[in-house]
Amino acid sequence: MNTTDKDINQLLIVSITPYFLDKGFLWFQENLHEILSARHSQNFFEDNIIFLEKDHSFQFSQFLRKLDEMGYERVFKVSEPGEFSQRGGIIDIFPINLANAVRLDFLGNEVDEIKILDIKVDDEKKSREILKKKLKSQKLFSELKGLKPGDYLVHLDHGIGKFIGIEKFQTSALPGSPEFQSYYVLEYAQADKLYVPLGLERKLSRYVGFQDPKISRLGSSLWQKTKGKIKEDVEKLAKELLQLYAQKEITERTPYIEDKELEAQFRSGFAFQETPDQIQAIEDIKNDLQKTKPMDRIVCGDVGFGKTEVAMRTALLASLNNRQTALICPTTILANQHFNSFKKRFEKLPVKIALLSGLQTKLEQKKIIEDLKEGKIDILIGTHRLLSKDVEFRNLQLLIIDDEQKFGVKQKEKLRQLKTSLDVLSLSATPIPRTIYLALSSLKNISLMQTPPMGRQAIKTEVLQYNEKSVKKIIDSELKRKGQVYFLHNRVQSIEAKSEELKNLCKKARIGLIHGRMPEKKLIKIMDEFQKEKINVLVATTIIENGLDLPNVNTIIIEDSTRLGLSQAHQIRGRVGRSGTKSFAYFMYDSKNLTPLAKERLDALKDAQELGAGYRIAIRDLELRGAGNILGKEQSGAINKIGLNLYSQMISEAIEKFKSY
Repeated sequence: MNTTDKDINQLLIVSITPYFLDKGFLWFQENLHEILSARHSQNFFEDNIIFLEKDHSFQFSQFLRKLDEMGYERVFKVSEPGEFSQRGGIIDIFPINLANAVRLDFLGNEVDEIKILDIKVDDEKKSREILKKKLKSQKLFSELKGLKPGDYLVHLDHGIGKFIGIEKFQTSALPGSPEFQSYYVLEYAQADKLYVPLGLERKLSRYVGFQDPKISRLGSSLWQKTKGKIKEDVEKLAKELLQLYAQKEITERTPYIEDKELEAQFRSGFAFQETPDQIQAIEDIKNDLQKTKPMDRIVCGDVGFGKTEVAMRTALLASLNNRQTALICPTTILANQHFNSFKKRFEKLPVKIALLSGLQTKLEQKKIIEDLKEGKIDILIGTHRLLSKDVEFRNLQLLIIDDEQKFGVKQKEKLRQLKTSLDVLSLSATPIPRTIYLALSSLKNISLMQTPPMGRQAIKTEVLQYNEKSVKKIIDSELKRKGQVYFLHNRVQSIEAKSEELKNLCKKARIGLIHGRMPEKKLIKIMDEFQKEKINVLVATTIIENGLDLPNVNTIIIEDSTRLGLSQAHQIRGRVGRSGTKSFAYFMYDSKNLTPLAKERLDALKDAQELGAGYRIAIRDLELRGAGNILGKEQSGAINKIGLNLYSQMISEAIEKFKSY
């Protein structure tokens, strides 16, 4: 490593915080005296700066600990602001308040030499922006909610350890005023322990991988080398991904214009109080649509958290700008429900809404397609039928994909090819991991809706072995309080026999059944009877997982839950609890089918009962299902070494870095 000839006698190192990131290099030089004076009267400056002088003492171990607490990342070789490396008593550090990296040579606890290195910032402003984004992404990827002893955690500087618990230690021995600091305690190889102060969570992330990780050794340089190598590979991948998305970046369309009066009128027709997350998602979408670059946003929120209202407000904006909207759904039931909901919400506005699915006659379909081509229809709702060759839009601009994880990659690409400048809004309760990865990697914009609507209660989830006595008790209990029940039996061949069995078991129940092979008109008729409470127990396959909103159905029994994927099970659980009434989900199993993986899946569902758990479930699902084709074999190996969260964080940071230059 080359160094310049310049030795210096003193060095100021400031912490990586928004306050200091807003200041230029010159500010630190001009205000050095004031900064050092402020240490004695203000805790912020005392905690967030280090000042070193040549030939003066500074306890070496304390110096390393403070660098860690100030947010500096330990690497094998320093190249960017905010990094440091250590080889014995030699520390290379790139302070965020300097244009160059610096080498410190300690002799014991004495600063023997301070030398400026020939590693410098090319563009101060861009460097600051990259650091701000890095700070933001560290917080985004360090989600530690619901942490339990035994969970694996990744520390940015020290690698993978096992979380033991949180411990408190006295930090001040002053009589009469004991102060305590809480620490995350992580265990590493050879029973070494690391104590991470609460408040420094951005240095930690959950380990999510496709196999149990190898625990790191504290103090070993292997972690820094591994991280450095993966970072290089990630930067190559980021460049490739950016080239793939470059076409969308250069495509432009006319920005949308607001109509505050009509928007306010539409908003007043919403029967509920918007949640803060709903308001934020709507604002995010408005900001996207007011730009010239087409929107590509995913709204990820638990079932029943108001994604449909967000879609309606977006479709309204398109209609007000004389642009057509296509809303595509995976099933006829969901398309029909959306059609009825949209018609009801838009009834006072001059917006023409149509449904295109197998429910209409050929003649009706032909008329809708003609009207669509002439621009007489503003919002078209339908299933895959919307992708047929005979369907032509006059001015399609907005595509809304509901339950986007139900559509394959080819189908999504076909949708996008309808028009290069199309605005795409995807709605998902459990985004497929690839979408999470893209969303969190700055290539896709994401709005998280994790706040439950007012009055909503968490769904009480129980996992138990299947037996008829329990089933009868559960159904009778729900019918007694005038509620309705879903009974999920996911085999079409035996669903009629199961329905008869339940009729004999629960004499007072009015039982109906549905499955995907039924004629669509019969399916809609039975669902209509269930909605009108003529039927109070509906025996069904997983066809019910798609967006049904029936507030009086507050108990669901899943007969053989071991057959369901984690995301799917969570989605189905969300079919109940759509009102303020206490709701129940019973995941039953046959002990013969209970594999270790199925048990783990059921445990994860029970662990994530709280409202808004869909996002965490999706990441856990990734962990349980294995790599698949999300990123490819090469990336899977890297993910196993450092965990998905840190890997995604690296991609996100690399993309932001390349975007800046």
